[in-house]
Amino acid sequence: MNVRRSPQVGTPANMRELNQRVVLEWLRGQGAATRPRIAADTGLSKPTVGQALLDLEQDGLVRTAGRTLAGPGRSAVVYEINPSAGHVLGIDIGRQLIRAAVADLSGTVVARLDQRNRARSATALVRTVRDCADAAVAKAGLKKEDVVTTVVGSPGVPDPRSATWKQAPNLPGWERKGLLNELKQVLGTAMVVENDANLTAVGEHEAGAARGVDVFVCVTVGTGIGMGIIVNGKLFRGAHGAAGEIGYLPYGWPTGGAPELDLDRQRQGMLESAAAAHSVVESAVAKGLTEVKTAKDVFRLAREGDTRALTTVEEEAARLAFVICSVAAVIDPELVVIAGGVGKNTDLLTAPLQRALANAIPVQPRIVPGELGEEAALTGAIETALHTARDVVFERRGHAV
Repeated sequence: MNVRRSPQVGTPANMRELNQRVVLEWLRGQGAATRPRIAADTGLSKPTVGQALLDLEQDGLVRTAGRTLAGPGRSAVVYEINPSAGHVLGIDIGRQLIRAAVADLSGTVVARLDQRNRARSATALVRTVRDCADAAVAKAGLKKEDVVTTVVGSPGVPDPRSATWKQAPNLPGWERKGLLNELKQVLGTAMVVENDANLTAVGEHEAGAARGVDVFVCVTVGTGIGMGIIVNGKLFRGAHGAAGEIGYLPYGWPTGGAPELDLDRQRQGMLESAAAAHSVVESAVAKGLTEVKTAKDVFRLAREGDTRALTTVEEEAARLAFVICSVAAVIDPELVVIAGGVGKNTDLLTAPLQRALANAIPVQPRIVPGELGEEAALTGAIETALHTARDVVFERRGHAV
């Protein structure tokens, strides 16, 4: 791959590139426009904007989109971003399902694919992810090398030093050392890995319930439990990438000291063992609802008025209130977005959550359901990929990839 080197600061080439970036970012944020409109809004001269547009058009990053009247008897060319200048791939690896989507540089999804996750080993899961990615790219009518950036979301914390996913007990074998290298081999070197709860938060921030909110958390409750944190509009990962791993909060910690946990609870974390979807089922069964198989069954019975199911929902709300209190005391979020399978039931959870929080913390954040549902993490993967891909495409402009 040939990549254009950055020009030296202060040179004419540098100024030309800076002007191109200004024009490109303006078009990306504001949409199609004429040269005079871009010049007026950016403060650049019309000749400077014209040269930048000419360069960007020659490099395939912008294109003409028709003409518009600019005055009596006159018309002006309208320019827009060329979305086909590059494509990105987003992949969301879940315990039950693998989702993949290909999008152009405008963020428009051009191919979408879901595949059941039947893998019972890391090797099988890597193979399934590869097949799903290849099928999505082919469905988009593209080749593998046409994908500029791939972002993979998964439960757990990616550790680049050991090329390992850590804290991912719900995916068999997924914590194997060197696994990230195996993924890179099948998906390409332009791959970024990210925690799925983080991507869910990014998705809700970009296109869901947290649009325009600068400080919020997104709590995902399903097979596992996790949290993505957005501070000042940016994803916060912490020093080791493990910020938001709330499944390890010491829920139920005894007053006599550290508890002795069985191996499963050590790997899952105390809160995840107590508050994830399986615990909702276990709690309901203990109350005599032996016919329930999933958390969805419990919430359905609660809506039908079953008192045992309603009590189970109250208990789950109390556990989630523990999470929100812990987070609110440290981060002071404006908003808490509840996502994931259990999070679909905020109509039942919000009232008991608010009751539990009323006397616990002085400032209560708003609690809202996620808007993107099962698409949130995939949306976040696409958005994350686009941030990288747009810069990469700009640096590659005019050269063979």
